[in-house]
Amino acid sequence: MINCKPQTGFSLISAIFLLVVIAALGTFAVTLSTAQHQSQILDIMGARGYQAALAGIEWASYNVNQQPVNSPVAWAGCTTPGAAVAAGVGSGLESYTITVSCSATSAVEGANTIWLYDVSSVAETGTPGDVNYVKQIATAKLAK
Repeated sequence: MINCKPQTGFSLISAIFLLVVIAALGTFAVTLSTAQHQSQILDIMGARGYQAALAGIEWASYNVNQQPVNSPVAWAGCTTPGAAVAAGVGSGLESYTITVSCSATSAVEGANTIWLYDVSSVAETGTPGDVNYVKQIATAKLAK
């Protein structure tokens, strides 16, 4: 009679293989979830940056509208290069640095002097090269 030993250890190899596959799938799921979360955060930060840049344009528009009609000089904000604008407290835009710059040219139509303004607003947060760095630019042409 031949003595045959039952084979053992095959289920151990299968269990180790399944553990490795499940761990790899778990790692992939965590990595994918983290990437999606970071993408959503950057999307929100970009939208806030755009709103901050628009706030700079609105600030310049308000100041241009305060100029008297037929003014002999341009808005004084155009003579100051890169005026910094502070975002309102509680607006969610406090972390953004908003810089507004513009150039003014005049046109004379009859007895009226019309000032044309090219306004640019840059909103930034973070430092360039950083993962959370956001920079948004808005431009406008204004006349008064």
